[in-house]
Amino acid sequence: MKPESELRNNLKQIRIRLGLSQQDLAKIAGVSRQTISGVESGQYAPSATIALRLAKVLGCQVEDLFWLQEECIGVEAIPTQAVPLAQKLRMNLAQVGGRLIAYPLLGEEAFRTEMIPADGEGWRETDDNKIIVKLWDSQDKIKQTVAIAGCTPVLSLWAKVAEQWYPNLRVHWSFANSKEALERLLRGEVHIAGMHLYNPETNSHNVSFIKDILTNQEVVLINLGFWSEGLIVQPGNPQRLRNIVDLANPEITIINRELGSGSRQLLEHLLNQAKIPFTAVKGFNQIVNSHVAVARAIASGKVDAGISIQAIATAFGLGFVPLHKSQYDLVIIKDYLQEIPVQQFLNILGHQRLHSQLISLGGYDTSQTGEIITTIEPKN
Repeated sequence: MKPESELRNNLKQIRIRLGLSQQDLAKIAGVSRQTISGVESGQYAPSATIALRLAKVLGCQVEDLFWLQEECIGVEAIPTQAVPLAQKLRMNLAQVGGRLIAYPLLGEEAFRTEMIPADGEGWRETDDNKIIVKLWDSQDKIKQTVAIAGCTPVLSLWAKVAEQWYPNLRVHWSFANSKEALERLLRGEVHIAGMHLYNPETNSHNVSFIKDILTNQEVVLINLGFWSEGLIVQPGNPQRLRNIVDLANPEITIINRELGSGSRQLLEHLLNQAKIPFTAVKGFNQIVNSHVAVARAIASGKVDAGISIQAIATAFGLGFVPLHKSQYDLVIIKDYLQEIPVQQFLNILGHQRLHSQLISLGGYDTSQTGEIITTIEPKN
């Protein structure tokens, strides 16, 4: 059958996540390995029969595996604020009074804090740790919720894309730095933990930190993306900061992140590498608890620099000095991969809708987004 350039698929990511080779899947589905290879590469558009057969074998809907990539169209809209000429900006749109209005996603409009609707009201009646919750909503909604902990605002973006694609899916994102997110996962509080911790001894990310505290659960690492991490500075970089050594200048003041965060860990590693004592960096003990808080401190003029990611600098109109390519991974208890809300949430990782959003932020590499990095077994 002639390939259709508009047809996209998520077959490879789902197959690998279930631990199946192309040959395994072909045998179970009753097709050739070449068919599976052709479908995954986009060289072959499967018939309805084969698509249904593959979905049944993989325990998902056809829509989880295949979708039509709609051609982008251009529309005219009125921006709510002045925008620079010829500079691409992320926008939201709304139809207001017969006009199409564009809302530039800049600064806090890009990374907004919202009041979250509650599922009910709870209280504790005994001395144990359990509480009673009076539900205000359907229990079905709770069963369709996937919980994730992490520090990057990209998690909320991913959640929005997933909820648009799967209207019954609900994503609950709670903020936690890398170490806290991993601990919450292993305590059974969330389905997924996001982390970006770097080990200079092995020149690798995340795996060694998981192995250090993993006890009795097998986990899977799936890549969300690689991002450019470095110094966020004032617009135009008036202090002309070029590298970590410049932070030892007594005229430079920084803002730092809390212990357990990937940004704090990277700063300490780079200072140690440059043989600069922490006490030589003005502002080292000024602590905030998020990437956005770092950007706010710099944008307000209170400090000159701080460690964060390029996407945050771009959103706040700040300068950026790249220092490191960080790997942001998702840690998942392997047993959770059988749960439908988790499967739906992960399916979006292979979708162009999400990749386009990540790339537009700046400083994101999505070449391995959705791919399994490794499986880690607990210590014997």
